[in-house]
Amino acid sequence: MDAFGVKVSAETDDRETNAAVKVPERVLRRDQARLEEVERRRNVKESQTVTEEKSDFFTSTFNSEKAAVEEIISSCNYGDSDQASKTLEVVSVKIQQLQKFLNDSVMFLTQYEIRQAQASLQTMQSSLAEKREAALPKKKFAFRSRNTRTGKQPAPKQETSEKSASVVDGPAVQDAAIYVNQCGFSNVDSQVLIMHAEELQQRDVLLSNLTNCKVRLYGCPSTVHIKVVCNCEILCGPVSSSVFVDQCTDSTLAAPCQQLRTHNTSATQIYLHVTSRAIIEDCHGVRVAPFTWTYPGIQEHFKISGLDPERNNWEQVDDFNWLATGTPSPNWTIIPESERISSWESVQPAT
Repeated sequence: MDAFGVKVSAETDDRETNAAVKVPERVLRRDQARLEEVERRRNVKESQTVTEEKSDFFTSTFNSEKAAVEEIISSCNYGDSDQASKTLEVVSVKIQQLQKFLNDSVMFLTQYEIRQAQASLQTMQSSLAEKREAALPKKKFAFRSRNTRTGKQPAPKQETSEKSASVVDGPAVQDAAIYVNQCGFSNVDSQVLIMHAEELQQRDVLLSNLTNCKVRLYGCPSTVHIKVVCNCEILCGPVSSSVFVDQCTDSTLAAPCQQLRTHNTSATQIYLHVTSRAIIEDCHGVRVAPFTWTYPGIQEHFKISGLDPERNNWEQVDDFNWLATGTPSPNWTIIPESERISSWESVQPAT
């Protein structure tokens, strides 16, 4: 028994000795893996906490500024057109600031939060446009009032007005043309349309109902609205806030901006410089490439617009109709380098 006991004891000692050599390595690996997993979870939790805090800050700040904008609009004195104009201009600036705040925050916001904020901004823009119309009712153009005395003499004046401000035929754009800070072209077919820096400086531009046109905007507008265009080439200098595109077909667009929102658009190429992320909705056949248009003075216009020339997220496009994660949207693609336009045609307005 003693011998048996000694033998057992010896075998036990040998196993413990072997174990003393092998176990620490396994334990160390297991313990290291456990510590790494704990650290990973802690980092994830901290990241989620920071993101939630940023999201909460954005929501509270955005809603506070939104309420301030709504209060300013509601308190606007429409009896004094000059004061109303100044008040509504303050509103326009505040809306632009809110748009920039949203653009700078999209990285930590959910798609739902982005869409809610964009909807609020659209509502504020619409409200601003309505209040401008109410505060600044449409007036007769000067050449019409002189027409009763001078017959057809004012005709050249009408041509100048259309060329320098907007080509207007439809009532929607006539209303738009009276806004203090809006200009553009509408209801034009097969023409070259050009506006320069002094005409565009921080103004809202509306381009609507254009067909087979070439448009050149040499300056830095505040916002650009492109609506119902077909087979057009529209090139624009740096836009301080957003470019909105709706019902665009078989066209080529180029613009630097803080944000691009595109709706109901098909078979259209967009040469883009965007500092946030582009958004498309109800679109198909959209192709994107980096912005390549240039003209004398564009670098100075970048400075005036506040856009960062080095920050371009042209290939980051969010499709609100495509929610499948991990699968690219079929509604937009990147233009192959071999097919991109690098040298743009120089155009002149018709004489």
